[in-house]
Amino acid sequence: MADSAPAVNGASLYETTKSSGFPHAAAAYNTVTNGPVAQNVMDHTQKTSNELSNLAAARRTPVNPAATGQPLTHYHSFFSELLSWNNPRASAIAYVTIVALIFSARYLDILRWGFKFSWMILGVTILAEVVGKTVLNHGLATHLRPRRYYTVPRDTLDTLIGDVHELINFFVIEAQRVLFAENIAASCAAWIAAFISYFLVKLVPYWGLAVIGTTVVFFVPLVYTANQELIDAQIQNASDLINSQTAQVKDVAQKQIDQVSALGKQYAGDYTDKFQALLAGKPASRQIIIKPEPVSDETEFPNPPTEEPVKAEKVDFPEVPKEDPATEKAPVTTA
Repeated sequence: MADSAPAVNGASLYETTKSSGFPHAAAAYNTVTNGPVAQNVMDHTQKTSNELSNLAAARRTPVNPAATGQPLTHYHSFFSELLSWNNPRASAIAYVTIVALIFSARYLDILRWGFKFSWMILGVTILAEVVGKTVLNHGLATHLRPRRYYTVPRDTLDTLIGDVHELINFFVIEAQRVLFAENIAASCAAWIAAFISYFLVKLVPYWGLAVIGTTVVFFVPLVYTANQELIDAQIQNASDLINSQTAQVKDVAQKQIDQVSALGKQYAGDYTDKFQALLAGKPASRQIIIKPEPVSDETEFPNPPTEEPVKAEKVDFPEVPKEDPATEKAPVTTA
């Protein structure tokens, strides 16, 4: 028993194998545990752990605020570090994880499996408790029950809620920055993605569109980082070409505007001269503007004529008889 005890311990497995008279087994064990393959695996494991730690440490609030002056979330620096592929193993793990989740949601009935595992686990615990109380007078699930039920600490819950709040604000802020064109390149990329997705959604299912979007988001920065000098040179050439064409169009437009302006001034001068000549050829009486006299409140009548009035000629009429014609005496006639 004393000789078998060291063999149980994993640290003394090599010594036990060597002392038991199996040199080939000891050599194989040494090759497996200390060989180049194992050392390579250990190195990659350590590098992956370091890159994941660096990615987690990148969650800090950026120094440069948004265009409105408000500070950004720490997820801005986190996703910037993730998509920049400065930690390639961590970025690759994140990409594979997201794509695996998309395919799992598409091809695996996770909700049905969850219900299946639930009734199976509950059935096992109930059966163990009933059988234990029937046979052993004490339930088996009771012995597996912890002394104190697990609870979520308040600090952990506050941290989780804070991270969820920061993540939601990240998407909200980035959507507004893209919408209001804070970064022209990012807004153009979003416009191209929306335009292409409008036509792809008619041909590709939603899960396929999600895979394509994830691949583009992860690998476009990688392609740019790998060919930064070439891409920057091409972008600079395109920018110079666009600027030269824009300057040429501006020059042509300015010349056309100057010509139109000069022609308009010429026509305006000619018509002005003709109009002045027409005004100069009219009678003076027509050029005088007669202002109406102010009307007074009292009505003015014309003065009477100064000439003497024409005197009417005197007409002689017979005098009116004063006696009554009936009382006049008849004249006496003589026989």
